[in-house]
Amino acid sequence: MQCGKQIRSMEKEYCYDCMHTHHYYEQGLSLWNHKAPVNQSIYQFKYHNQRRYGELYSQELVKNFQKEIRRWNPDVIIPVPLHRARRRKRGYNQAQILAENLGKMLCIPVDSKSLARRKKTSPQKKLGHNERKKNLKNAFAVTSAFRPVRKVLLVDDIYTTGNTLDAAAKALKEKGVEKVYFLTISIGQGY
Repeated sequence: MQCGKQIRSMEKEYCYDCMHTHHYYEQGLSLWNHKAPVNQSIYQFKYHNQRRYGELYSQELVKNFQKEIRRWNPDVIIPVPLHRARRRKRGYNQAQILAENLGKMLCIPVDSKSLARRKKTSPQKKLGHNERKKNLKNAFAVTSAFRPVRKVLLVDDIYTTGNTLDAAAKALKEKGVEKVYFLTISIGQGY
């Protein structure tokens, strides 16, 4: 009901993580579980300049979740930012590609200037849950370009523990955003 992870018991509404962790976002959805062949496809999109994959992923997100996105009624779509050093090395932000495609398809403005990753963090994939949380503490900041809005839709490629999206949502809520939702391509099934 919150992060969108599959649950093992029909009697439960929340996964173990959501039952035991306070999240700063309201709700989110992911297209697929993060396992083969999805994880290899995202790896190509993220690290091997397969930017065209972003259009397919965005089309699938809209096809599967348009009703929920309309219900959330976000004022703006914000891609989870990369640190400028990582963006310079990679040449692009995969979350921004998704956000821009989604914005065009849904006629929702995209804002890639209002949220910045001010701290150069270690890659999350190499860290455990508590290390991820510590790694992202104060990693995001709202910039002077931010114009207050009530509802934000954050976009990223992968949801593992939710720490990245929580850190970004927390920064936005500290500046007055009331509700933060998210969309990702894939979601992990535990940590």
